[in-house]
Amino acid sequence: MINKIFKMANSPWGNGGEDTPPGSGGSGSGGRRPPNFDDLAGQFQEQLKKIFPKNMPGSGRPIFLFIIIVAALWLGSGFYRVLPDEQGVVMRFGKYVNQTQPGLHYHIPFPVERVLTPKVTRVNRIDVGYRSAADTGRAASVNDVPEESLMLTGDENIVDIDYSVFWVIKDAGKFLFNIQDPEDTVKSVAETAMREIIARNDIQAILTEGRAQIEIDTQAIMQEILDNYESGIQITQVQTQKADPPGEVIDAFRDVQAAKADKERQQNEAEAYANDVIPRARGEAAQIVQKAEGYKKEVVALAEGEASRFIAVYNEYRKARTVTQERMYLETMEKVLADINKIIIDKKSGGGVVPYLPLPELKKIQKED
Repeated sequence: MINKIFKMANSPWGNGGEDTPPGSGGSGSGGRRPPNFDDLAGQFQEQLKKIFPKNMPGSGRPIFLFIIIVAALWLGSGFYRVLPDEQGVVMRFGKYVNQTQPGLHYHIPFPVERVLTPKVTRVNRIDVGYRSAADTGRAASVNDVPEESLMLTGDENIVDIDYSVFWVIKDAGKFLFNIQDPEDTVKSVAETAMREIIARNDIQAILTEGRAQIEIDTQAIMQEILDNYESGIQITQVQTQKADPPGEVIDAFRDVQAAKADKERQQNEAEAYANDVIPRARGEAAQIVQKAEGYKKEVVALAEGEASRFIAVYNEYRKARTVTQERMYLETMEKVLADINKIIIDKKSGGGVVPYLPLPELKKIQKED
């Protein structure tokens, strides 16, 4: 019956939702006419009489109508929509009971249930060790916060490190009810994790090539702590802004770094010189050793040959001593007298001179001719 009343009220002619005005006979030949508000009011009262008979106790029919309208509006207020970048958190008398995803949903209207829709895709940022101009409201671009940025390294040095933490909400229910102050919680966890990682590393690695790994390790520790808290927060990135020695000693530190750079340069030059000299010396040593080995083999081979020849001669000498002696004598004299002029005197001829035939001179003459 209530649906019929609303349908009649929403109809352009007030006749229960029909498209033709009263008295037209449904033919539509007379065209559409403006509605008669008196007729509409009478029809509406007739419908109310059917709903609330006269024998009903009391005469406050308008009050009951008002109650019905208010109840309808109250029930209709339970519809709510969750946007794509939100999560719906339903609370019943202040207690978390349900979580809804993007779309159209319904809950028991207020004050029984109410819904919170926090933004879960918005990336939040927290700066540790410094405050930007947007945070401080001052003209300066960056303000340092030493009590947050000064940390003790693993080799007992002090480093001044500024960094930013980026995070989003991954579970709206845990985020709203498990932690009281999300930003302070994330900031405290970030300081704890960063100090732990800095205490594990030396200052040289922190200032140079180790910064990327420090960011990764800090993010992992932060996420582990926040998950243990059931905070519903996801750390997306830890980004270091600067990592320097404290301002009071930065000049001395730069001098030390320059000295270390000079030391490394001189070491590299010495290594380059050693790499040039040592292989050359080793090559020359190997060459000398090879020459010595060749000379050794040559001398040993000659000695072995002389020994073999001596043994062969000795064996022949044992077989025929006289013949061997004479042959050795003749071979020796041949070698000795080969290149000198000779005059032969025969003692048997009574001291006379044997006729001399200069055979060597003849040979020379023949060669010249």
